[in-house]
Amino acid sequence: MTSLSSFQRRRIRVRRSLKKVVGDRPRLSVFRSSKQIYAQIIDDKSGNTLAAASTLDKELKGLLKTGADVNAASEVGKLVAKRAVEKGVNAVVFDRGGYMFHGRVKALADAAREGGLNF
Repeated sequence: MTSLSSFQRRRIRVRRSLKKVVGDRPRLSVFRSSKQIYAQIIDDKSGNTLAAASTLDKELKGLLKTGADVNAASEVGKLVAKRAVEKGVNAVVFDRGGYMFHGRVKALADAAREGGLNF
């Protein structure tokens, strides 16, 4: 048995609490690396990704100075919300992973709310 890192324990704890309240909503999952940020809306029942966006998308690549700041995260949040609303997804549950809800993660969540997603 290997011991889990504190990040992995937090991620497991967040996902466990989300499963209690998820209902029929898809999950807005965030991955944050040191240079980029990624977001995807996942339907866990069917295992499909409904919408996704990242700082590597062609629509955002030329607009952003870097993929690792709050402005980039808010643009990704707006883009993933736009793509989700086009697919007919309005209500999601926010999966912050093992990350704290501040900085880039919070900026992405606020921009997704402004873009029309409810969570």
